[in-house]
Amino acid sequence: MHAFGIHPANIYLPAPGVDQQKWAVVACDQFTSDPAYWQQLEEQVGNAPSALRIIYPEVYLSEGESRIPVIRAAMEKYLAENTLTCQVENGFVLMERTTESGKRIGLVAAVDLEDYDYTPGTSSPIRATEGTILSRIPPRVKIREGAPLESPHVMLLMDDPQDKVLGKLYESRASLPCLYDTDLLMGGGHLTGWAVTEEAQKCALYDALKALNEDCKGFLFAVGDGNHSLATAKACWENRKKEISQEEQATDPARYALVEIVNLHSPALQFEPIHRMVFGADGRSLLLDFAGYLRERGMSLIPGDDIFFVFAGERTGFSVKNTKNVLPVAVLQPFLDRYLKENNNCEIDYIHEADAVERMSLDQGTGVLLNSIDKSSLFPGIISGGVLPRKTFSMGHGHEKRYYMECRKIK
Repeated sequence: MHAFGIHPANIYLPAPGVDQQKWAVVACDQFTSDPAYWQQLEEQVGNAPSALRIIYPEVYLSEGESRIPVIRAAMEKYLAENTLTCQVENGFVLMERTTESGKRIGLVAAVDLEDYDYTPGTSSPIRATEGTILSRIPPRVKIREGAPLESPHVMLLMDDPQDKVLGKLYESRASLPCLYDTDLLMGGGHLTGWAVTEEAQKCALYDALKALNEDCKGFLFAVGDGNHSLATAKACWENRKKEISQEEQATDPARYALVEIVNLHSPALQFEPIHRMVFGADGRSLLLDFAGYLRERGMSLIPGDDIFFVFAGERTGFSVKNTKNVLPVAVLQPFLDRYLKENNNCEIDYIHEADAVERMSLDQGTGVLLNSIDKSSLFPGIISGGVLPRKTFSMGHGHEKRYYMECRKIK
């Protein structure tokens, strides 16, 4: 039984006796310019079984494909030695994540990739929030294809102001089997999860999704985190479909991807800006080029607080005049894309913490600080414009991002 692209799954978790705190680690696309974070995490995990061994932290992507066989071997070992065991059969995981922003309630579920489309303007029930960069998909496909497991950092948002879907389920959590309850490493807060496997519970969940679907007119889920990871799962499924019959496609595990579903209206879900760090760029030159770029398009820089350029220990704020209600990031990002093409000695990274940008801009290049969007504008923005500019917002600070805990077999 399933509804609106959401399916129960067989979910694997660290076996009893495995240190849950050392197992769970932050999403691989965080702290990508901070190798010290990952080195400290390595020290804290030590030789203990850990999701750190089955993910590819993007801070190390320059190492190429050499890590992939090691990751797959770790997955196979954890399965063979029962380090990971199936602890939820044909069900979901209700989870509670506690950080300084509060308690965030989520539901770990499988989504049908046939019901997901990242194309702007799609009418699918699961849609991307940001533009998908097709060139970023093939390297990720190499990591996923051939892997026996997935562990998700994808988070889907639902526009559920009355908390119809998860509210009652969370109220009944005391009656659910507890799967894990642990503090998280590296300031990640606390994580608790419960099994949702009873048919009555699942039917109530599907009924709530049906009601929400009517309210949302078919647009149930927006990909809040992990846009490119879900796009990668979609690409792998499209490749897999070519190899199997239509009958086999209905039940093939590659058709699905594990995600966490969260209510957009959760008070603990804070939208934070994602800043830019342009390594190797001279701040004054970058700023002059940006001003010229805007003049060519009938816009101009004026003193303000929408965009801050940070270099040589100085921070200068600007707004952009005559944007015609376009977000500042939608003006900035195309300029940065062009600048990087014309200055191939420069590189860009997307940083969640402003203090990290200010620190790196002292001697490594130029930082660009942005403000966050109002999260209530997310669903209307996607409906009206298809997608937002990439890296427009972050759901919380880096250490508040999803931590890997659950796994699912994908072949």
